[in-house]
Amino acid sequence: METSKKLLASKIYLILAALFITSLVVSNLIFQKFFSWDFFGIYTFEISVGILPYPITFLVTDLISEIYGKKKANQVVIAGIFASFFSLLIVYVSNMVPATAWSPIDNSLFTKVFGLSFVAVFSSMIAYLLAQFVDIRIYHFWKKLTKGKHLWLRNNFSTITSQFLDTFSVLFLLCSFGVIEWNLFTKLLISGFLFKVLIALLDTPILYAAVHFFRRIFKLEVGEEIDLDT
Repeated sequence: METSKKLLASKIYLILAALFITSLVVSNLIFQKFFSWDFFGIYTFEISVGILPYPITFLVTDLISEIYGKKKANQVVIAGIFASFFSLLIVYVSNMVPATAWSPIDNSLFTKVFGLSFVAVFSSMIAYLLAQFVDIRIYHFWKKLTKGKHLWLRNNFSTITSQFLDTFSVLFLLCSFGVIEWNLFTKLLISGFLFKVLIALLDTPILYAAVHFFRRIFKLEVGEEIDLDT
């Protein structure tokens, strides 16, 4: 690959990694707000706002897996772990620092909003590790089995499976820690999983468009990956 194209590929990889890490960190910080969404009268979702940016992480890892390979996808996942725990450290220190008398956000309000961040990040990280690595493994299993064809199959099969594991794991841990009441577990599990499945189906055309763009720009064959390490 030409030096200029390899440099462009590296820059795009960094942008994708930034989107992934930002979506992951933000989802952990805003999870305490819940909302309902009436889906055309068919089903009413009751989900955390933290779920809104989370599907982006799976779209990004699928795209990186397809274009840059399994190794680079795993590297982004690990980077997301460090970013999440570093954000937790920042929130913890911020919570310990006393607010001034004129501060628009006092100590109690700040603690109410961010005080459960440790539990959220811990629960999310356990679920996240399980789901993301399963997603990447299943994605590459189907990629190898189909010889790089049927992108929709590996995208949806890997994402739907890993999203169920993620939703179940994080809700189980949050209920176990007393953040969410157990009587809400089943309802939130169904709502969260169905919402993620819906988003997974909707983002398939986006993945196809992105993969087509990469293959056209970098002249990649079906199943071919960009090697940034050579």
